[in-house]
Amino acid sequence: MPDVTTEASHPLYIPLAPLTAPRAPAPPLAAFPAAPQAPVAPRRPPAAPPVPGPVPLPALRLAPERLRAGIVAGAGTVGLLWGLQARPSARLDVLFASGAHLTGLLGGYGVLVLLLLMARVPAVEHGVGADRLARWHALGGRYALGLVAAHAVLALCGHAAHTRADLVAATGDLLSYGAIAAATAGTALFAAVGITSARSVRRRLRHETWRAVHLGALLAAALGFVHQLAGPDVAGGPLTRWLWSLAHAVVAVLLVWYRLVVPARAALRHDLRVAEVRDEGPGVVSVLVRGRGVEQLGAEPGQFFRWRFLRRGLWATALPFSLSAPVRDDTLRITVKARGDHTRRVRRLRPGTRVLASGPFGALTAHRRTRRKVLLLAGGVGITPLRALFETLPGGPGDVTLLYRASDASAVVLRGELEAIARERRAALHFLLGPSDGSFDPLAPRALRHLVPDLAAHDVYLCGPPAMARAATASLRRAGVPASRIHSEDFAHA
Repeated sequence: MPDVTTEASHPLYIPLAPLTAPRAPAPPLAAFPAAPQAPVAPRRPPAAPPVPGPVPLPALRLAPERLRAGIVAGAGTVGLLWGLQARPSARLDVLFASGAHLTGLLGGYGVLVLLLLMARVPAVEHGVGADRLARWHALGGRYALGLVAAHAVLALCGHAAHTRADLVAATGDLLSYGAIAAATAGTALFAAVGITSARSVRRRLRHETWRAVHLGALLAAALGFVHQLAGPDVAGGPLTRWLWSLAHAVVAVLLVWYRLVVPARAALRHDLRVAEVRDEGPGVVSVLVRGRGVEQLGAEPGQFFRWRFLRRGLWATALPFSLSAPVRDDTLRITVKARGDHTRRVRRLRPGTRVLASGPFGALTAHRRTRRKVLLLAGGVGITPLRALFETLPGGPGDVTLLYRASDASAVVLRGELEAIARERRAALHFLLGPSDGSFDPLAPRALRHLVPDLAAHDVYLCGPPAMARAATASLRRAGVPASRIHSEDFAHA
């Protein structure tokens, strides 16, 4: 039988003191107590079984490799479209114009891809993962902005060479065209988005300000579309114009549907409200949200929602929090640590507060599993999605191990539930306590192999602060775990 421990088996680990509660922790299934059942009268025929409600269909998932291949294929198609219309010439103005047409088409296509990545399409979110989508979006934004800037410079140089005018006169002449003036305004909006997305700038901005600037990208895309329809590459033929317009219409419909219609419809259908706020430790609370037909949302352990609590100071921001327990009795639970103004306000929520929840999102779920044995590696409040997986991942004794890294005993969240799950499942549980700058690193490859001797044969689910996650990933790789079996998701990028 695997060990159920509250400390790591190394002399430099700081052991946890025993729980001082007067009774043993309740098993995890009692986290959301069901309503009491009325006694059944004797000698009565059994009641007919309840009619089951609609069962959500299995989530569709688009693999990252397929999405990446589709994006590259689309870029190749755009390049082919340009090549079919290009007219070879050695004239300087024609060379500038050809480069402007290619960068303009690719820049417009890149903007479409960026909007698609952030449209919150479930198949994309569930298959690729919100953090990976955010990284692709950030990288793609730099490419798209660079292409748009190159298009503007090449178009200006080409016009100046064609008219034999200086750059200042050529700029004034181009801006006299309405479609080009619209494109210039759109480029300025895109530049504002790019500048505010730089780390050094974003750290100084309020989240609401950053989001408001980002919404300007939608207007910029619309202005760019007006410019593209007037350009020779798109307007040159009815088929090209129709295909380009169709691509923009599809992305626009996806954005409106999944970012506006679906959340509004879910709010009306499920009527989610705060049921209870529980203290879990210093600065940590669990929020229970109850509604109608919550199971129909199809949320899986390891996933997260974007929560909008309709109260002063919180309604304007959608906060990404993962589920800290499986969905049960029409109840969703999140566990939140106070880190900023918004998370501190979560502690003051009152029962009855209406909640808008968009989701579920994320790919840190059981479908990523490829091995019988699984290691769950958590740091700090990153335990929340892994706690739900710890309870629900299929497996016998010894198949599931949880390592929980924390600075000290007070930073351990949901300890009683974790120990109850470990006892019930006969799973291994270790709390790795100690300062991050201590002389002994509990996440070093040798330490990990000491706790999990056959580590290389495990799938690893990892969630924690970015610095801890990076260090743990590097240690796991050095310990022999392939990158393809290290599953992580940074919900801060959601």
